[in-house]
Amino acid sequence: MKKTALITGATSGIGEATAYEFAKQGINLIICGRRLQRLNTIQKALERLTNVHILNFDIRDKHETFKAIESLPKPFKNIDILVNNAGNAHGLDPIQTGNIDDWDAMMDINVKGLLYVSKAVIPQMTERKSGHIINIGSSAGKEVYPKGNVYCASKHAVLAITEGMRIDLNPFGIKVGSINPGLVETEFSQVRFKGDAIANNVYKGFKALQAKDIAEIIYFAISRPPHVNIADLLVLPTAQASSTIVKKKV
Repeated sequence: MKKTALITGATSGIGEATAYEFAKQGINLIICGRRLQRLNTIQKALERLTNVHILNFDIRDKHETFKAIESLPKPFKNIDILVNNAGNAHGLDPIQTGNIDDWDAMMDINVKGLLYVSKAVIPQMTERKSGHIINIGSSAGKEVYPKGNVYCASKHAVLAITEGMRIDLNPFGIKVGSINPGLVETEFSQVRFKGDAIANNVYKGFKALQAKDIAEIIYFAISRPPHVNIADLLVLPTAQASSTIVKKKV
């Protein structure tokens, strides 16, 4: 029987790449995001491969989140795989000059949004005593780097939530794991630096991870046998040793 996966933040980057990877494997898809036009475009492309339903909502809004997931038509009601991918980073400032709006955006999406979506999906998994949740964290959830303060805090929270989920959902046979990428070449830096010139230089001088690399790893994690759970995986490009050490060509 075909499985159904719900992917948040599916309009670009890792979320979009994961949707394509899952579609290739014949998994039914619920793709979520704020950009309706992008969702429509991706749906059209992937419907050649599998069944696709779109949910256009903002995970920062808990009422909208619950309403959207409750609205799923019967063929998509049973969610076997949840990929909590939606996330963002804003600014790179020391704590004393940090922008509070940036802090709110990161906490609202990276932490609270992940919780809202999970809360809407988990009850059906516990009822069926089956399911798989993958939370997309970051290498920033493993270490704190200069000027990373609140972003790093939000990604440390993702790891703590993942571990808490795994403990609480263990009696129900639900798999829970996190995939934590280092530098991935997506529109991430454009969002973080608001299109500033800094954004164009983030990935220069070395080969960064690509969204497809992470998508393939996510599929690997969800395709393991029933007795195997990839609980926590850190993925870095070869050039990256830590958040602050990257070997670049001069």
